Amino acid sequence: MDGGVVSQPDNQAVDVLVVGAGPTGLTLAAQLAAHGVRPRVIDRAADRVHESRALAIQPRTLEVLAGLGITEHLVVAGNPAVQLRLHTGKRTVSLPLFDLGLDDTAYPYLLFLSQAETERILEEHLNTAGITVERRTELTTMEQAGDVVECRLRQADSNEQAVTARYVVGCDGAHSTVRQLAGIGFEGGSYPQTFVLADTEADGIDADAAHAFLSTQGMLLFFPLGRPTTWRLLAMRPRTATAPSDATITLDEVQKLADAYTGGTVQLRDPVWMTNFRLHHRAATRYHTGRVFLAGDAAHIHSPAGAQGMNTGIQDATNLAWKLAHGLRGVTDPALLDSYQTERAPIGRLVLRLTNRAFTVATSTNPLIQLARTRLVPAILPLAARANTGRAYAFRAISQLATNYRHSPLSTNGPNPRGRHLKAGDRLPDAPLRHHGNDTTLHQITAAPRWHLLRVQNDDIQPDAINHLTDRYPDLLHTHRLQTASNTEALRRLGITSTATAVFVIRPDGHIGYRAGRPDEPTLDAYLSRWLSSRAR
Repeated sequence: MDGGVVSQPDNQAVDVLVVGAGPTGLTLAAQLAAHGVRPRVIDRAADRVHESRALAIQPRTLEVLAGLGITEHLVVAGNPAVQLRLHTGKRTVSLPLFDLGLDDTAYPYLLFLSQAETERILEEHLNTAGITVERRTELTTMEQAGDVVECRLRQADSNEQAVTARYVVGCDGAHSTVRQLAGIGFEGGSYPQTFVLADTEADGIDADAAHAFLSTQGMLLFFPLGRPTTWRLLAMRPRTATAPSDATITLDEVQKLADAYTGGTVQLRDPVWMTNFRLHHRAATRYHTGRVFLAGDAAHIHSPAGAQGMNTGIQDATNLAWKLAHGLRGVTDPALLDSYQTERAPIGRLVLRLTNRAFTVATSTNPLIQLARTRLVPAILPLAARANTGRAYAFRAISQLATNYRHSPLSTNGPNPRGRHLKAGDRLPDAPLRHHGNDTTLHQITAAPRWHLLRVQNDDIQPDAINHLTDRYPDLLHTHRLQTASNTEALRRLGITSTATAVFVIRPDGHIGYRAGRPDEPTLDAYLSRWLSSRAR
């Protein structure tokens, strides 16, 4: 063979080869492990990142990681910011961000945390599960052959190893080797502006808020990190002063840029990382081909507006992991794996559109948009902040709490469905619950990595109508009986009256797969028998 010596002539077999150990790859590996799959994780880098890079974790991300026991560590390490301060010239406007009283999530806030810390916590979780990231290891060739993918890996000592994988997932970023070897296109373009990122200390701004300095030339943002430094700075260079993205940058240069936005009121010091960078907007033409899948930046890249990038990648991984686990066990319709593309590609396209619009408003040199950015926005936002309904709607969209898969083949509304505002494909809302004599929540009882059947009924109805389902799918399905008398708040959030009966099937990723008015309908059996199998015994 060319390119090195094969260190082990016999192919090593692996169920899932995860290429890339950023937040997306680490989440995928953690979710696979929770479903009983031991993946192999490789990364070409010698170490995880030690800069902030992605720096905000959305509520939905905290929800999907909570069942793994990861979220509690993220929250302890992070900063749940509650206020944004807009600076335009001598005027400062303070805006509350997450005082909306959202009651259907345990995490009604944006958590600021350096990507370095996020990766550390995710990797430590993997280590406790006995999974170690193989550093300085890269994928060199990949070819699909029937029901496997034949790969070659080059390791740090230049030796090569042959690996046969049931599935390969590219979580290896914008320049994805997996995507290129799979022949998947990556369409889009680049923004013309050049930006500066810096993890630094700063004097002259309060540490209890995020700060945005608005000007005709763009925006400068300070986000509260805590670690590795107090602040993350992000600023657009004026077009007249554009520097190449690979140019060396100095603190004096960043200070001059900050002075231009802040009027010299903020002094920078003690930076630990600074870089110039360019932004791109691209999307993969498809999210999988055969047994090769893409997730995270390998599938979509866009501007950092709205803190969507890392979070969308983590949601990709959460959506894909349980489907791969089911496929490996041979317990489901093969169409389940195809649903990854069906469900996640529209979300990726939506995020691209939204971030592109936000980026245009923040950076455009159009005089009308400049006027809106520096004059109208500071005047209108305080008024808009009083409209909690509108803010809650916007927050749900940005926080990914509103993400749904209503048009997925996995989403079925059965006969006489309950819950007017909830449909199959929606995220299951959280709610306090009295269950088996204990105080808990909807999300806690459905946190185990499997399907869950929620049966809502009056206390006088016998509970044995669907016991046979638990027996048929012993390793895949948990059933829960919610008594109406003691769970009025949970019923309210599910949109059910205290006299109604209902059944919800919750997917392993926390979305509603099936809903109906009665649990003994043939459509429920048909739904479960399509996506699960009694061979799971």
